[in-house]
Amino acid sequence: MTDTNSPSPSRRSLLGWGGAGLALGAAAAGGAVAMARTEDDTAPAAAGSAIAFHGPHQAGIATPVQDRLHFAAFDVTTDDREAFVQLLKDWTAAARRMTGGHAVGEGAFGGLPEAPPDDTGEALGLKPSRLTLTIGFGPSLFEKFDLADRRPEALVDLPKFAGDNLDKNRSGGDLCIQACADDPQVAVHAVRNLARIGFGKVVIKWSQLGFGKTSSTTPEAQTPRNLMGFKDGTRNIAGTETDRLKKFVWVDEKDEPAWMAGGSYLVARRIRMHIETWDRTSLQEQEDIFGRDKGEGAPVGKAKERDEPFLKAMKPDAHVRLAHPDTNHGATILRRGYSFTDGTDGLGRLDAGLFFLAYQRDVRKGFIPIQRSLAPDALNEYIQHVGSALFAVPPGVHDKDDWWGRTLFSKEA
Repeated sequence: MTDTNSPSPSRRSLLGWGGAGLALGAAAAGGAVAMARTEDDTAPAAAGSAIAFHGPHQAGIATPVQDRLHFAAFDVTTDDREAFVQLLKDWTAAARRMTGGHAVGEGAFGGLPEAPPDDTGEALGLKPSRLTLTIGFGPSLFEKFDLADRRPEALVDLPKFAGDNLDKNRSGGDLCIQACADDPQVAVHAVRNLARIGFGKVVIKWSQLGFGKTSSTTPEAQTPRNLMGFKDGTRNIAGTETDRLKKFVWVDEKDEPAWMAGGSYLVARRIRMHIETWDRTSLQEQEDIFGRDKGEGAPVGKAKERDEPFLKAMKPDAHVRLAHPDTNHGATILRRGYSFTDGTDGLGRLDAGLFFLAYQRDVRKGFIPIQRSLAPDALNEYIQHVGSALFAVPPGVHDKDDWWGRTLFSKEA
């Protein structure tokens, strides 16, 4: 659960609230909600409904995957390093409160009527819904604030892959925020409030809403299905597999640079599915394309979903065969993608697909070789990658005095 924040001066005291007269006047205008909040409202919310914010790794990676997503990529608009560092500290404080089920700052009501409230208010009365907030730094951020010599070698510019049709307005970004929750309003509220806090220093470049997780990090849970109707993530790394996480997901202390130890690298890809074409494809062809049975999810020639696949029994261009670690010299990634539907494209076709999110220790040994292996994938006839971004996800926030990005920006670090 979250730790308690250190008390800070209230906006009322800073603006000179001067005794019972003003308090009574505010109460008369706004009712009992104008009374001051208690200092202990940073205590963790109901047991089991909030995910710990503090830890060696950021939550939202190996954490059990929630059902909803709001992902936002930001561009930095300030060249003031101190102002940007202060923003990271302010964001951390807000994230610590929101993941614990609490409002930002002094909340959405009860403050000075003449001033905007600290919180936008649409999450009032809602549970934490297992909200996690995860931050990442894009390659372009290292062109700012004299950070060029601190850019990780693993934070490469992704090459162009076969079939890419990337929209620059849905790609890249100086930094990202991944908000995952079981309630979509909780996730949207989190990104909205961080964007509001960042006004004048950052601006949202693009964002994506997602629903219906398409991969699971919880092995005992039912494997989710993507919009093509197939189970996705059967062999995904589980949050309990510490050995595989250490090998494939977490940056090690011996890796470079040192400030990334405990972090990971995130690839985000917006993959549009040609739903209408897929829906007119025969069941046999669909199963051949994936290399799995559509009902049970069993690999070709097997009876159960989690049976070890016999790759040579699949067609050479089957998706499972080409993506499997045995085909890619052991390359393995942790997936936690989401489905999306964003209306239609103006031609009567659904703008729908998979918002692919993958974490790995080194993108050069994870996503890049796997994606290159998928060049002849039969599934490519039905999908197209239209957005792309890569981020260095720093280690977790250790305690109430720590903050997002401290290992990168702190002179002491």
